[in-house]
Amino acid sequence: MKRIILAAMAVMVFGFANAQKTRFGVKGGLNISTVVGGDVDDTKSLIGFHVGGFAEIHVVEKFFIQPELLFSTQGTKVEGPFGNDGDVKLNYLNIPVLAKYYFIENKFSVEAGPQLGILLSAKAEGDDIKDFTRSTDLGFNIGAGYNFTDNLSVGLRYTIGLSPLSDKDIDNADDYYDSAKNSNLALSLAYKF
Repeated sequence: MKRIILAAMAVMVFGFANAQKTRFGVKGGLNISTVVGGDVDDTKSLIGFHVGGFAEIHVVEKFFIQPELLFSTQGTKVEGPFGNDGDVKLNYLNIPVLAKYYFIENKFSVEAGPQLGILLSAKAEGDDIKDFTRSTDLGFNIGAGYNFTDNLSVGLRYTIGLSPLSDKDIDNADDYYDSAKNSNLALSLAYKF
C-alpha cells in the first residue's frame, strides 16, 4: 500500500513539474471568520490567519486549476453570560481545489471551487473541544484576485461551510441544513515562483 501511495505521489509531482504552464507558489494572509446558522446566537468575527502553498495548473487559454494546502486558524467569538466574549478557536488543514479564470490582460482573476478542511485542533476558552467537533469540514469558495506582477498577487476569498461543525443533535436533513457552519473571509498575498 505504501508503494502505491508513493508511486501516485511521484507521478503527480512528475506531472506537475513537467506540465508546460504549471507554477508553484506560497501564500498567506488574514482570516475573518465566524460561525453561522443553527441555533448559534450572539457570535462575532474572530481574526486569524492562513499560510501555505499552491500550484497553478494551466488548462486552456485563460483557465487554470489551483489546488492549495493551507494551515488556517478560524473560529468565532461567543458572547458570554456576563457580557464577556469567549473565543472558539478551530485550526484546520484546508485543501481547496479551485477553477480559476483570468481576464483583462491576465491581471484580474475569478475563482470558485470546493474545499476539504481537516480539523487539527478545537478549543473553547483553552479547553479542548475536538471530541465535540467534526474532524472534517466541507466548504465552497468564491473569490477574486489581482496580479501586481507576474509573481506577486493579492486575493480575496469567501468560504461558506457546507457541513455542520458538530454531529450532535442531527437527526434528519433539516437538522443538517440548519446546523452551525463555518464562514470565513480571507485576504491573501501570494508569490509564484
